Amino acid sequence: MRRRIKSVKNTQQITKAMKMVAAAKLKRAQDRVTAGRPYAQKMSAVLGDLSSKVADEFSHPLLDERGDEKYLIVLISADKGLAGAFNANVIKATQAFIRENAGKQAEMIAVGRKGRDFFKRREVVMTDEYIGLTGSGQVNHADAVAIAQKLIKTFTEDTSIDKVFVVYTEFKTVLSQKPVIEQLLPIPKTAAGSADGTTDSGPTAEYIYEQPAPEIFGRLLPKQVETQIYKGMLESVASEQGSRMTAMDSASKNAGELIDSLTLNMNRIRQAAITKEIIEVVSGAAAL
Repeated sequence: MRRRIKSVKNTQQITKAMKMVAAAKLKRAQDRVTAGRPYAQKMSAVLGDLSSKVADEFSHPLLDERGDEKYLIVLISADKGLAGAFNANVIKATQAFIRENAGKQAEMIAVGRKGRDFFKRREVVMTDEYIGLTGSGQVNHADAVAIAQKLIKTFTEDTSIDKVFVVYTEFKTVLSQKPVIEQLLPIPKTAAGSADGTTDSGPTAEYIYEQPAPEIFGRLLPKQVETQIYKGMLESVASEQGSRMTAMDSASKNAGELIDSLTLNMNRIRQAAITKEIIEVVSGAAAL
């Protein structure tokens, strides 16, 4: 019993340390998400509005609508476990999306070891993988740019790919994270600057171009893909650390309850042994 109690105490020390590390990483990740989210949302809204207005007079490979037969899914998961249901939730969301589109051909790009390992054992074609980018709890913008450029090259060269979706976990609070599936390519067209596709009842925005539209879109559209990949990775890292902190806190509390239960049982066993010894001594004295 003493060995079991010592083992659980050692485990509790590890879970407490992991909770503190996750809390420190979460603060930095949350600050970066809070700082980057407005820019990504506004850029998506403005480009969506612009795209809807120039659809008839301008064509770009990242805007042109294709068919609806072949999907490329970019799955952003974690490189490590011990994060509660974080990885399981984003994997389940991806599985549900694939089941809902059972008639479509699906390929995948995995960002993170857990998602890669899970779908490598399933009947999903893995075209590329990026491992070890988020293990430190931080995201480098250069990594997101490299993924986006490779994705843009694949989409423009392989005309059989009709749509590209990104799956990541959106950070809401420490206790709440939500898997999100968004269409990345072709870039969705929205009206009146609305990011969700709804139209405003107020006046619509008018834009003045200082350069020709092909030059502006040629630079901004790839930047939009880079920004959305970077945003997804930031959201995923913050969600991972929040989920890990919550899971390690629960594990520490459970370890404390187990230690109390084992200590109580040990005391009962010790008390029974002492009582037995006393009875034996008294019985021996009475026999003499």
